[in-house]
Amino acid sequence: MFVDEVVVEVYGGRGGNGIAVARREKYVEMGGPWGGSGGNGGSVIFVGDEGMSTLLDLRYQRHIKAKNGENGRTKGQDGAWAEHTYIRVPLGTIVYNEDKSVRIGEVTKHLEELVVAQGGKGGRGNVALATHRNPYPEFAENGDAGVYRKIKVELKVLADVGLIGYPSVGKSTLISVVSNARPKIAEYPFTTLQPNLGMVQVGEESFVLADLPGLIENAHLGLGLGIRFLKHVERCRIFLHVVDLTRDDPYDDYLKINHELEMYNEELLLRPQIVVANKSDMPDNDHKIDILKSKIPHPVIVVSAHQMKDIDKLLYKTLEELKKAPKIQEEVRHDIKNYTLESGEPDFFINQVSDGYELSGAKLKILFERTDFVRPEAVKRFARQLRSMGVDDALRKAGAKNKDIIHIFSYEFEFID
Repeated sequence: MFVDEVVVEVYGGRGGNGIAVARREKYVEMGGPWGGSGGNGGSVIFVGDEGMSTLLDLRYQRHIKAKNGENGRTKGQDGAWAEHTYIRVPLGTIVYNEDKSVRIGEVTKHLEELVVAQGGKGGRGNVALATHRNPYPEFAENGDAGVYRKIKVELKVLADVGLIGYPSVGKSTLISVVSNARPKIAEYPFTTLQPNLGMVQVGEESFVLADLPGLIENAHLGLGLGIRFLKHVERCRIFLHVVDLTRDDPYDDYLKINHELEMYNEELLLRPQIVVANKSDMPDNDHKIDILKSKIPHPVIVVSAHQMKDIDKLLYKTLEELKKAPKIQEEVRHDIKNYTLESGEPDFFINQVSDGYELSGAKLKILFERTDFVRPEAVKRFARQLRSMGVDDALRKAGAKNKDIIHIFSYEFEFID
């Protein structure tokens, strides 16, 4: 089964908690802190695999969770970092957020890695938190939560050359005789239900050839299989446009397929094309060949894929055109932003509510979740961190007065002025 779109939930592992313990050994004067830091959580990482051609595996892995980091230990020992969770994906995989407003990244090379959910950072133990002012902290940090995302994963086949044309014109036969691909071949339309990729060797050089499911008239409106697979032609640098000489009007077929490309994306018509007039072994085709050569502005190569006639001529012409073809520059969509680590948002937000004020914000949440509110010294440190971020001054400007209630996520605090 060919799957080229899937929605997946990914969870980065939580970082381990640091611990706060004291060193109490018989001959160690003054003791001191002895708690180790937590290990970092594992990340969910997509890895390119040139042997894959579908996102089928992801359809059965809708929830992908990385492991949590270990908590810190006594004797100053840090917890172990969690192993990353690696998911193999085909080349050409693109990852977006759920509504496709942000492009997280793309995998285009074999073994290339893309982090789709970062693991949380481990919390520091009191050994790491000790300073000359506070040589024995009685608190430690909790580990950060891992990143959670609901992502949309899409596949656009990566190929140098794409085979296009009506169903049953011989595209599958052609790719089977020129490459290592073994697609299904039968005498009925829509035999090919998924793109097939094959490596074509021409002398000491090679290129990747894609057999794309047959287009039909009005495919851009959703007829046949075309609307599902038209996106896969976008990354092909040149097209082998296969026409069937046994059909009534091969030239009209050529015009209709080009019209479908134009209606989907008019830039596709600017790509180099080689028209492959197939089934030349059948009789009474000379008149049709003459019409194709006189009316079509692209090179026309007459072949018989079934008898492998003039296949070498086609391959060398394809390689020649491929060397001249420019690299594909995909259109930059301004409605989709590229993901960056910098959020660009303020450290905190203040909202007035019925019984006081409410604080929120990504950076504030990190500090909040790292704090162990069971330990008074940790709470005092959290208050100092808020003050250094400018929270106290911002609350005064917002109108907060002494003993007003301040809501910070699941806790309530009293504002002291």
